[in-house]
Amino acid sequence: MKYTCECCGKEMEDWPAIAYNSPSIYHQLTDEELENAELSSDSCIIKYPDETNYFIRAVLVQEVPDSCQDLEYGVWVSLSEKSFNEYVENYDNKEFESEFFGWLSNYLPDYDFEESIPTTVVVNNSIGRPFIFPHQSYEHPFIHDFYNGISQEQAERRMDVIWGRDKS
Repeated sequence: MKYTCECCGKEMEDWPAIAYNSPSIYHQLTDEELENAELSSDSCIIKYPDETNYFIRAVLVQEVPDSCQDLEYGVWVSLSEKSFNEYVENYDNKEFESEFFGWLSNYLPDYDFEESIPTTVVVNNSIGRPFIFPHQSYEHPFIHDFYNGISQEQAERRMDVIWGRDKS
């Protein structure tokens, strides 16, 4: 959809969000493990013999200072069982607001992830899916970029990688 940008006055198209349909670990499950997994558009539960993992879908917004748009990601975060249950119990409550600790559960383009990144999950059901904010104290290039922004060129390259667009 094209529109005239209030920021720069140019005709623009909204950038598509980089969205993941499940936590990264879901794609690594064996057929047997998939039998003990539940995946919906907003939540995922994976039951192992010795533990259960809980995930919810959230939004992460990365600032692009040299553009009038920011890059949005539809990502998954893991929560504790207690936080997950509180979130699910209040899913339809438009007045529900809370914050949870979570772990980023998708691998984003342009970064190497040897381990997950700690986040704060901010829930305000009156505006939609939760937003996540990586912990600034954690050492990782993504954290630096999240709090300092990325260039429009970097944002467009990430969209090209995800959406399979060839720029040659």
